[in-house]
Amino acid sequence: CNSSMTPFSPSKVKKEEGGWEEEKYEDGIKWKFLEHKGPYFPPEYQTLPDDVKFYYNGKPVKLSLPAEEVALFFAQMMDHEYTTKEVFRNNFFRDWRKEMTLEERQLIMDLNKCDFGELHAMHKQKVEARKNLSKEEKLVNKEANQKIVDEYGYCVLDHHRERIGNFKIEPPGLFRGRGDHPKQGMLKKRIQPEDAIINCSKDSRIPEPPAGHRWKEVRHDNTVTWLASWTENVQGSCKYVMLNANSKLKGEKDWEKYEVARKLKTCVDAIRAQYQEDLKSKQMGTRQRAVALYFIDKLALRAGNEKEEGETADTVGCCSLRVEHITLHDTLDGQKCVVEFDFLGKDCIRYYNKVPVFKNLKLFMENKQGGDDLFDRLNTQLLNKHLSSLMPGLTAKVFRTYNASITLQQQLKELRNMKENVAEKLLSYNRANRAVAILCNHQRAPPKTFEQSMANLQAKIDSRKEQLDLAKKELKQAKKEAKGSSDNKLLIVVEKKKKAVQRCEEQLLKMEVQATDREENKQIALSTSKLNYLDPRISVAWCKNMEVQLDKIYNKTLRDKFAWAIDMTEHDFVF
Repeated sequence: CNSSMTPFSPSKVKKEEGGWEEEKYEDGIKWKFLEHKGPYFPPEYQTLPDDVKFYYNGKPVKLSLPAEEVALFFAQMMDHEYTTKEVFRNNFFRDWRKEMTLEERQLIMDLNKCDFGELHAMHKQKVEARKNLSKEEKLVNKEANQKIVDEYGYCVLDHHRERIGNFKIEPPGLFRGRGDHPKQGMLKKRIQPEDAIINCSKDSRIPEPPAGHRWKEVRHDNTVTWLASWTENVQGSCKYVMLNANSKLKGEKDWEKYEVARKLKTCVDAIRAQYQEDLKSKQMGTRQRAVALYFIDKLALRAGNEKEEGETADTVGCCSLRVEHITLHDTLDGQKCVVEFDFLGKDCIRYYNKVPVFKNLKLFMENKQGGDDLFDRLNTQLLNKHLSSLMPGLTAKVFRTYNASITLQQQLKELRNMKENVAEKLLSYNRANRAVAILCNHQRAPPKTFEQSMANLQAKIDSRKEQLDLAKKELKQAKKEAKGSSDNKLLIVVEKKKKAVQRCEEQLLKMEVQATDREENKQIALSTSKLNYLDPRISVAWCKNMEVQLDKIYNKTLRDKFAWAIDMTEHDFVF
């Protein structure tokens, strides 16, 4: 597949800190000069006040500093349902005991006998105190935070000052995870400078570690864009300090990602025709690859990378599906030949779907047990190798990005109505976004405050309806009084009453649209696709065409991240 890609012009993207280097480096080189102060570490733990005590079996116990700190992590979360979950409690207690002294371990044997009440109360008081700070106190805190940002939040990249995205090391705490993660409750240990690798130029000033500490390593690797890295202990994953989303390098990378997805548009029909043909292949491996491609294309499944046994939760993607994850039905809900999917995907989010099936799946499942691989002749390496042969740079994620973006564009076109007011246009946009979120299985738990929030909104709607009824009655009375009269004052009153009715109707419509939007969004996460899979130029062009302000659909973080798209996109952009 060949397709021309619109050249990316960094000079088009607006920057407060000055221009971007126009010089292009050879392949693989990201920068020539990089200097920064290193990451900012959270403050060390301060012991509890003397009047705040932890109790075990009804008796006060003075914990050692490491054990006390971890106890406070649990106390801070006691308002959250996490602390009621058995998995969370078991993981926490096991890791907490590792931080205890031998004497503490011999005493504290049962989490149910632990009383964190005073620690929890102290935490809540601190939260309330922060909320109730005076304007002067808030200003002092803001200025102190700004000093930290000024010192650690910027780097010099190729002699231009760039903002760093996440320069603060995450403080220790308890791991939550998403969905029903089997490691929830485990202790996220404090990261020390000795855990951190620093990346900068040879000719730059090497960041100074905090007093009494040293870095794990200092590197000078200009083929990567991270400034510091370390390995977190819960899942063993690498964490990085990166440039801010609106930096030159990030902007170019984003633009390239969406251009590759746009390029797929020119090849996708041929690719689909090929895998449809391969469904009939005499080679079992080719058939399995064709079915996997169909799932990735039509159901937006992830490829499913290999992971070590027992290393993380039992999450799977397309290539790692097992026989137990699908059920074949001759008839289901009035449809014939249906496959029922039920498995944990990325971040332990359940994927459940029912779609029409073809006979190949029955063939793949013959003589297999529940724990056997569905695609026993296929893995992600083979699949990705095949994808890259179809189009340079093609991966399962490119398919996901393409299908997400093309779905948004098609939905926005179908829902387009210039006669709608802004609230109705935004509802249409969110419905288009929602179609993408459903395709990509971006779920969320309904917010705790959802029912109360909806009840409050409904009360406002009911109140507005009463106001509207009253305004209509007053208008009717004013018209009655003005009928046949030439008194200009009475006519002015009629006009005022008309405007009051119109204003009430507009406000009521806005609230009702808002209620509909909230209800439809209850269990769908719109932000994930917006952040990662939807070409921002589609949304920018839609806003221009529909005369909707961009800040109605993009918050400041997204506007910063997609500054390149905002500046270069015209109203006639088509993905």
